[in-house]
Amino acid sequence: MGKIKEKTSITLAPDVLAGVDQLAGSRYSRSAIIEHVLRRYLTEQARARIQAHDLEQLNRAADELNAEAADVLDYQAF
Repeated sequence: MGKIKEKTSITLAPDVLAGVDQLAGSRYSRSAIIEHVLRRYLTEQARARIQAHDLEQLNRAADELNAEAADVLDYQAF
């Protein structure tokens, strides 16, 4: 069974619409191309958010480890 889709209306610049038409060719509809591009964009944005979160956690852990290493080096200096 197919997914239920909602009809919407968007306004695009002529050059963007020409690009969509070029991608669609005679094989795909404008809607299919726009949906594909938006799904890809949304996936990339979700991935970027996850990667930013992961990087934040890694940086936090690195800061803690660097602080520990500095403490050890300070202790060894005495």
